[in-house]
Amino acid sequence: MAAQCDSGIPNPRQRWWAIRGQIGRREYLILALLGLLAPLAAWWGLAHSGWVDKVFMPAPEEVVTRIYGWFAEDDLLGDIWISVYRVTAGFAISAVLALPLALLIGTYRPLQALFEPLTDFIRYMPAVAFIPLVMLWVGIEESAKIAIIFIGTFFQMVLMMAEDIRRVPMAQIEAAQTMGATRGELIRLVILPSAKPALLDTLRVTMGWAWTYLVVAELVAANSGLGFAILKAQRFLQTDKIFAGILLIGLFGLLMDQSFRWLHRKSFPWLYFK
Repeated sequence: MAAQCDSGIPNPRQRWWAIRGQIGRREYLILALLGLLAPLAAWWGLAHSGWVDKVFMPAPEEVVTRIYGWFAEDDLLGDIWISVYRVTAGFAISAVLALPLALLIGTYRPLQALFEPLTDFIRYMPAVAFIPLVMLWVGIEESAKIAIIFIGTFFQMVLMMAEDIRRVPMAQIEAAQTMGATRGELIRLVILPSAKPALLDTLRVTMGWAWTYLVVAELVAANSGLGFAILKAQRFLQTDKIFAGILLIGLFGLLMDQSFRWLHRKSFPWLYFK
């Protein structure tokens, strides 16, 4: 065929643009690197063009210099540690509480009717609106920051996990029932194992949301952390530090995201066989 090489192997153009087609690992890495470097190059060009004041658009090298100064003089490692702790703690508490509730909602219709509308209602309430209540109920210590991240992720996580549970094919459940499986065995041996890949993907997505709520959480009487540093830099028009904080949050979020991807591949290798 014209679209194929003489050997019968699809030509590169056909392979690249096939619907859900495959590309090699080397090609993937090159494209990923290009996708990361192109915005950086555009940023560098815009910052040095003279069209934008440096107060509003610092150059990449100025941001790197600021990160080094932050590390050498202003306890960057401490800010990173406390922010990672807050995000991880809020996310972990959300996951531990969301999974059993989602399992019940996704498995039993009466519990879905009881809990899902309320969860749907609360998830549209902005987490920042809870800050005054959190300060009244929890105080202004670390628990308050963790509570804001929990509120921002828990209700979304419950609904997404419940949907993952509902996607388990009914044929698998009925097959186990015909073999005499009890309700507990259906949940433990059929529903949960079948939903695990999707549940882990949901955790990966909601971890990203936990990071987006970090700056909001550090509005609550914080005196450290990456989000606090961004808010403090805003008051003094330290745009380079704002950029530095945003990039660091993105970097650590990306590292956690890739950790979840690695765990998914290791836990469910059969999903990646081609």
